[in-house]
Amino acid sequence: MESYYIFIVIILFVLAISDLVVGVSNDAVNFLNSAFGSKVAPLRVIMIVAALGILVGTTFSSGMMEIARKGIMHPDQFYFKEIMIIFIAVMLTDIILLDLFNTFGFPTSTTVSIVFELLGASVGMAIIKITNSPEGGGLDTYINTGKALAIIFGILLSVIIAFTFGAFIQYLARIIFSFEYEKYLKFFGSVWGGLAITAITYFILIKGAKGSSFISPEQLTWIKDNSFSIILLSFAGWTLLLQLILWLFKINVLKFIVLVGTFSLAMAFAGNDLVNFIGVPLAGFESFKTFTAASGADPATFLMDSLNEAVKTPTTFLLIAGVIMVITLWVSRKARSVTKTTLDLSRQDEGTERFESSLLARTIVRSTLSFGKSVSKVVPVRIQIAVRKRFDRTSYNKRKSEESISFDLVRASVNLVVASILIAFGTSLKLPLSTTYVTFMVAMGTSLADGAWGRESAVYRISGVITIITGWFFTALSAFTLAFCVALIIYWTGLTGILILISLAVLLVIRTHAFHKKKVKVEELEKEKKERIKVLDRENVLEISRQNVTSTLISISKLYYLSITGLLNEDRKLLRNNLKDIKELNNNVKSLKDSVFSTIKLLDEESSDTGPFYVQVLDYLREAAHCLTYLTDPIFNHIDNNHPPLRTVQWNYMNDLNEEISNFNNLILNTVKKDKFEDIGEIINKQQLLLERLAKMRKKQVKMIKREEAGTKNSLLLFNTISETKSLLLNTVNIIKAQRDFVIYNKNNRK
Repeated sequence: MESYYIFIVIILFVLAISDLVVGVSNDAVNFLNSAFGSKVAPLRVIMIVAALGILVGTTFSSGMMEIARKGIMHPDQFYFKEIMIIFIAVMLTDIILLDLFNTFGFPTSTTVSIVFELLGASVGMAIIKITNSPEGGGLDTYINTGKALAIIFGILLSVIIAFTFGAFIQYLARIIFSFEYEKYLKFFGSVWGGLAITAITYFILIKGAKGSSFISPEQLTWIKDNSFSIILLSFAGWTLLLQLILWLFKINVLKFIVLVGTFSLAMAFAGNDLVNFIGVPLAGFESFKTFTAASGADPATFLMDSLNEAVKTPTTFLLIAGVIMVITLWVSRKARSVTKTTLDLSRQDEGTERFESSLLARTIVRSTLSFGKSVSKVVPVRIQIAVRKRFDRTSYNKRKSEESISFDLVRASVNLVVASILIAFGTSLKLPLSTTYVTFMVAMGTSLADGAWGRESAVYRISGVITIITGWFFTALSAFTLAFCVALIIYWTGLTGILILISLAVLLVIRTHAFHKKKVKVEELEKEKKERIKVLDRENVLEISRQNVTSTLISISKLYYLSITGLLNEDRKLLRNNLKDIKELNNNVKSLKDSVFSTIKLLDEESSDTGPFYVQVLDYLREAAHCLTYLTDPIFNHIDNNHPPLRTVQWNYMNDLNEEISNFNNLILNTVKKDKFEDIGEIINKQQLLLERLAKMRKKQVKMIKREEAGTKNSLLLFNTISETKSLLLNTVNIIKAQRDFVIYNKNNRK
């Protein structure tokens, strides 16, 4: 029996290493996004600073480990066997969930995951105990409901506080520094830096010292007794040092603040979040040591009241965990995917948005605009003008385009300082705040206050924030449910169930890794393509247009043919898959249309007159892609609802038409690829013949209805198919005409 639990402990530590890897991949966004977004230093420098912060922060996390032992449940009410089932269920669930979220670049919370996994697994075991022994008490006998609710409330409250503080501090910082912050650094830079670093020092050193694994009680007492002196000396020392750096070396002190903030936030992250990854395995290890010390004890009757005692986690374990986290930070590509989501929502410039607008977002924006108008009626015009000047982004826009930054150093420093303080303060109270929630909401608050959410992007950014927050609730629900189920499975199946679940987890991680690798490869190719083009001339933009037209027409030809084939053969599966491909085509064409602003901006002065031609081509591509959707949706619904098939005469007519349109599309493709626009007369003639066929087909369908040879559903479907085919033919020829005009204009105006 002891060998079985040795195996369980080994599995827990193996899972702990895996959890560290997937956990850091998810949480790297917390301390990297500000440095990455502002490009404060080369990537290597940022990573080294963050790595050092993680290593130092791990040694401050010892006090947080108690959360895993007694923060959610009453361990003295569970037997050793039950405790080990809870712990392994939690670790398996955590790896599966975090890896899934990382794969899709979704910044979820490792803290919320671990809290609700512990809650779910503990409730599962508690229900079994209550069922087996009703006289043992209710659910509150086994679950530390008071502490659990306090933790959950603290996490939710931190979201509101983080957003509010982030917005308020950023607004003040921008009023002080404006977007032309270089002018004001010599006056306020050192003071701002002194305040920022002193605040970080206070909350991390003074408030966080009691959770450290290497500070003795005597040293802790000395720090508490001399807190005010430490704060005063820290402020004076940092302010003087930063002012000297500014005078002697002309170094931008904001860069120093951002790097210090990155270090401190990485440190605060490690101090607060390490419990999420190794707290449960360490609790399992402590449980095993206690069980083996009681020689001959029965695991099914040995109560784990020892977990109620305060235990100091060895520094060696913490440092080993820190090293694993640092290695993951350097090699994990999934960490970059999660970081990208936050940067997309907080960047200062407009552009293609990742999220669609929603009713709630539109309502919020509309209400905010109305409130703003009301305020502007009260505030004196002179003050409004003065504030507007502080938020003037003219100089910033020029610098942004040169340096390719998402936001400037002022916002980056506020992000890091506010988030560090809030997280470190939560750690000092032994509240496992969600670092993801805090840093994300601080970033969103600073974005709002900084005017990054203008009227062009506000609804999309707010929709994105709402989507992420909704996902957080989904994280809690899925973590609780999955851990609950896994605990029950392990209880009923024992070692067999554990091995099967581990195999499933490994398989899932492998599959998601392959999916993410493919996704990253596509994104890197797109990024390389964009980076190669810094300025567009006539030939560049014409070639881009030719590639867009060619690839889109190939897709349209294939997808139309498959849609009609699916109708003729009543192939539901083919139509369902075809609809997915049509949706992807529409997304791709929409992406081209959405990026037209940035494409035109890249045009040099001599080539700017080609912009209208490029826009015209994209308009027709968009319309043609829409036709496919309007054509295929009714066909799929007709087949999916098992409505009557086409009559023989209809089937033959549609089959012949499908082949002719396929040949017509091949002719168009050949013309575009080779720029053989002298054949356009032949194309128009063939288009007219096809349109005449469609008109005859419509007339025949009307006669069939009069003779009652066709039903309602059949007739409606055929009329729609004829109508959308006609629209597709018209838009296809419009595409080639627009491309022809583009080519001719380019030839006539080439120097």
